[in-house]
Amino acid sequence: MEQKEMVIAQLDARNISYQIDTHPAVYTIDDMEQLGLNTRGEIAKNLFLRNSNGKQHFLVVLCHDKKVNLKDLQKKLGSTALSFASENRLKKYLGLTKGAVTPLGIFNNYDCSVIVVMDKELKEKNAIGVHPNDNTATVWLTTADIIAIVTEHGNEIRFLDFE
Repeated sequence: MEQKEMVIAQLDARNISYQIDTHPAVYTIDDMEQLGLNTRGEIAKNLFLRNSNGKQHFLVVLCHDKKVNLKDLQKKLGSTALSFASENRLKKYLGLTKGAVTPLGIFNNYDCSVIVVMDKELKEKNAIGVHPNDNTATVWLTTADIIAIVTEHGNEIRFLDFE
């Protein structure tokens, strides 16, 4: 089963309502905005980070227009220095490829070791657009459903303010 179909099956099994848009492959927030999908809700920016010794991984989910200062985030998380994780780590820990980073990647994080860090502002949004583990589609979910998916899966989730 392909990644996208697995995610849809997981959402259906949980009776989670969603909308899905298929589109050409996108790799950046700019690519997403050019498709005009942001009329349905907030498009999430997703970053996959690691600490300095590579033993801790963070999936950061924030509003599309926000920036992340890695030094500030390191302090807020009480972590060692943070950097972007390699494509190999992305594949190993979330089963994803570059451009398809999404909080739904936790379905592939079988040991629940990845910590999800979510922008507090996302709690105020009606719908959030994320990839269904495939960058040729965007699935629209409520923040509450995304939070429930992460916590029910067993991954730790933290909420922070991003500028």
